[in-house]
Amino acid sequence: MRRFFLVLILAFMPLAATAQATPSATSLIADYISVNGNNTIIASGNVEVLHGTTLMRAQRIQYTEDGQLLVIEGPIYLVDGEDTVFIADSATLSKDLTNGVMRSARLVLNQQLQIAAAEINRVDGRFVELTKTTASSCEVCAKNPVPLWQIRAKRIIHDQEERQLYFEGAQFQVLNVPVMYFPRLRLPDPSVKRSTGFLTPKFRNTDRLGNGIKAPYFIAIGDSRDLTLEPYLTSTGAKSLSARYRQAFKNGMVQVEGALSHDNLVTEDIRGYLFANGNFDIGRDFELTFDLERVTDRAYLADYGLPTKDRLDSEISIARTKPVEHVDAGLIYFESLRTNEENELIPTVVASANYHKRYHPEWIGGQANLKFEGLGYLRQSNNDIAGRDVIRATAFADWNTSHRFSNGMIGAMSAYGAVDFYHVFQDSTFSNSITRPHGAASVELRWPFEKISGRANHMIEPIVQLVYAASSGPSVPNEDATQIDFDEGNLFAFSRFPGADQVEYGPSLNTGITYTRRDIAGWSASVTMGRIFSPQDFGQFGSLTGLNSRKSDWVFAAQAETAWGLQLANRMLFDDRLEFAKNELRLSINTDRLQLTSGYIWIEADPSQSLPDDTSEFSLSSSYEFRPDWYASTSWNYDFTASRASKSGIGLQYRNECVTIDLSVARSYSSSTSTDPSTDIGLSVGLNGFGGGSKKTKNRRNCTG
Repeated sequence: MRRFFLVLILAFMPLAATAQATPSATSLIADYISVNGNNTIIASGNVEVLHGTTLMRAQRIQYTEDGQLLVIEGPIYLVDGEDTVFIADSATLSKDLTNGVMRSARLVLNQQLQIAAAEINRVDGRFVELTKTTASSCEVCAKNPVPLWQIRAKRIIHDQEERQLYFEGAQFQVLNVPVMYFPRLRLPDPSVKRSTGFLTPKFRNTDRLGNGIKAPYFIAIGDSRDLTLEPYLTSTGAKSLSARYRQAFKNGMVQVEGALSHDNLVTEDIRGYLFANGNFDIGRDFELTFDLERVTDRAYLADYGLPTKDRLDSEISIARTKPVEHVDAGLIYFESLRTNEENELIPTVVASANYHKRYHPEWIGGQANLKFEGLGYLRQSNNDIAGRDVIRATAFADWNTSHRFSNGMIGAMSAYGAVDFYHVFQDSTFSNSITRPHGAASVELRWPFEKISGRANHMIEPIVQLVYAASSGPSVPNEDATQIDFDEGNLFAFSRFPGADQVEYGPSLNTGITYTRRDIAGWSASVTMGRIFSPQDFGQFGSLTGLNSRKSDWVFAAQAETAWGLQLANRMLFDDRLEFAKNELRLSINTDRLQLTSGYIWIEADPSQSLPDDTSEFSLSSSYEFRPDWYASTSWNYDFTASRASKSGIGLQYRNECVTIDLSVARSYSSSTSTDPSTDIGLSVGLNGFGGGSKKTKNRRNCTG
């Protein structure tokens, strides 16, 4: 069928047909266009009108030069920009489509919120006035004729420039049942990410505070700043006001949050906390970061449902990282909330500085590193030994290289040398000044064998590493190398100590073998096993670390992954009699409907590493979509040594295109900051479709069939 095209000049002098539209023109396309003697244009059949970013489709349009109006017969579909759509039966609009009346119409915002109205009046392309309205973001169709919620109002005004919705005589309904009435109501439209107003309220019940409600209020101070205030009132008389302030700068950001509370749980009149963090680009590629954490008492964070940290760290640091260079310096203040720790006896102030430069020397090949490290920590106690303070400085250099031989073998050599300088205060068991040189060298040989068989790729790689390490000088205080974790990650390391205060010495032969299988169907599996041989036991490790004899315990690690989301990992440490010192198992499943993570850990008691009792714990967390839009979640931690759960929780969530409902129940039996069990119940209900909602969601009620 032949299509006709006209350009209606806004001045609309005698009509002229042209193929080139001006910026102030309205384009019209239709199957049939006719002009009668009264300069009336009638377009019919698949009519399309385009003016700027506004596009309208209709069945018939009549335009008279005298009236300067478009009389439109529907169904009408009008798109104004990216996020605004009008649907109507009939309309009378100006020729630029910015003014006029639409009858039996609907307004759809951001593909989420739809407002049905008896009449829609467009004013100057900015304001949209709707009368006798019903607003909802719920899918409504023959199968689901009643929305979960809706707002009925006498009138709604949509300010398209400010992106706000103003309701008059509004009644909030759930499943057609009136729940609340608002004489006046203002809500942001779905395209708004930040708008001043109340956020979703939260209901909370705890053993210690009783029933309570939180009503957060968000204040958008500007494009780069905002403030959130959240009053919290409970049935036990507890009152709390929390605040969060955020600000973005050209070179960084800062966030400050805190609260002041009054309750009858402690003797203090006022309880509270203050957390702050930020980062700034201060020039020359340096970044300044800071973090402040303070609370009035050990139990406050748990009582008020805040992140349950048992150690607070306030830090300020400066750092710069380049491709071959890194430099940083920082100061940290620690505060322990644990009931079994005294802040006077732990390092509360820690200062550090580090410089690291990487080289690729042409005359020898390989890669070399040069490091300078400084560390100091201060205890509040002035007692001898218990109040020990230390300053440590280290100069460190290493070099490593590798070569692949013609038979496929890979050889590698590594070496390092370092000097530590210690100055010890308030500890009569150590010299005031200690110098400790140490170093090591290694030769390593790997021989990977690869085979492709059918649908799978197999690779076996035996590894042998010969290491000689030496250290001299008196002993030094050990603060950062007390917890030994021998596994596949440090099997081929110069030292199995996790920190710098202790280093290994003597010769050793580190051996291991790795097998990897990869299937073209998408799943893979790998196994690593190895141990260490030494000519003698140098007495550096405790009896239960797996490293206290000429032959170490066996290190074993296995992992498998399937194409549909199952991951399994197991790490073991056992001796020749298959007696286990450590066993850790982790299982995770990640599919469209199920996310599950579980783990079990067993560690044999070792008083030399501050582990007086066996560790035997199981953990589980999961989320499962058991029906469309319905999600159940669980969490559970069980301590087999103590024969009790440490914490547990369940949750139920319903979410679709128009509502999100969260119900959670958490039970904490004990923690490092409190031995009192507590139960926390939370409920929140959020209406989707106002302010910052996402257009894309799979959770839409089914309107088919």
